[in-house]
Amino acid sequence: MIIDTARRTKQTSEYYFSVKLAEVRKLIAEGNDVINLGIGNPDMMPSEETLKALSEASQKPQAHGYQPYTGTPAFRSAIAAFYDHTYGVKLDASTEILPLIGSKEGITHISLTFLDPGDEVLVPELGYPAYRAVSQMVGAVVKEYPLREEHGWQPDWVAMESLVTPQTKMMWLNYPHMPTGAPATRELFEEAVSFATKHKILLCHDNPYSLILNKKPPLSLLSVEGAKDVAIELNSMSKSHNMAGWRMGWMAAAKPYITAVLTIKSNVDSGMFWAMQEAGVSALGNSDAWHQERNAVYQGRLEAAETLLSTLGCTWDAKQEGMFLWGKLPESVESAEALVNSLLVEKHVFIAPGFIFGPKGQRYIRLSLCLPKERIWEAVKRIKGA
Repeated sequence: MIIDTARRTKQTSEYYFSVKLAEVRKLIAEGNDVINLGIGNPDMMPSEETLKALSEASQKPQAHGYQPYTGTPAFRSAIAAFYDHTYGVKLDASTEILPLIGSKEGITHISLTFLDPGDEVLVPELGYPAYRAVSQMVGAVVKEYPLREEHGWQPDWVAMESLVTPQTKMMWLNYPHMPTGAPATRELFEEAVSFATKHKILLCHDNPYSLILNKKPPLSLLSVEGAKDVAIELNSMSKSHNMAGWRMGWMAAAKPYITAVLTIKSNVDSGMFWAMQEAGVSALGNSDAWHQERNAVYQGRLEAAETLLSTLGCTWDAKQEGMFLWGKLPESVESAEALVNSLLVEKHVFIAPGFIFGPKGQRYIRLSLCLPKERIWEAVKRIKGA
């Protein structure tokens, strides 16, 4: 006899990459050289100072005990200093920052904190799948809002007015946008804050890509006047500091929002390893030159990725930011799924189909820049060989 699972397990499915990467691992185990351009897993190292700080801190006796749910004062202060330097945003380190085990954890904590069954959540029709999945898991009703491709994948604010009802409680926003690479703009953030204020909606902004191939100074939603009244911003060190496996992120918001989320978080997990937080302090102090050097590497990979899209007959927007490249398939290609499967099986090149980010992505693919440019050029060579 097998005990039946909860209804929430039937409201979602296993994460696409969890399933597909199992296929990739099987091919590799069979001796195939698979070039994985599907997932945004940074391949570069954290700064030398970060690794040194981790090593030294881990040797200290105080490193190995339980840590505060709210993180160490030093780590929170480093986050506040990072926000001031990077975005020009002042945060109170003691009341407006809550460290998280990666910002993905924050999506769940925020949803558990603010959503009751039947509440409505506005989710972009193209976006990180966790926004939709977690909303469904907590019993909320997902309502997709449209993004206008002809206007740089910006939300259609006029159409969104008709989506709001008295049950609408929360809205997810993410710029620089994943998967399309659409940049953040101050006008966009001002419009979002105005919309959330008008309709009394909690605006949740996911901001992990602002330092990667950014073509202008990075932006935080919290830099907009009035944002702290209605908004929470998630951020992460995974992409910006090459620390994906460390699982280090945070939410930044006004004190009442931090306090509310802490009631859930403190019952679910514990504080981060002290030595990691000490290393995080060092990483958040990385120089602007360190970030520029890393972006120069990504820029070198971009040419190869664009050539790959061109080889497949795709079109793309050159204004994209972040560590991915979003391309539109030509009419001659049957579907993204068929293309992805054929490239993986026949050429051992794995790319992400756009539909995993929402139905509107059916005619798109996404390439990751998290491989050396030589590997991307090798992928181009294999595809041209077809």
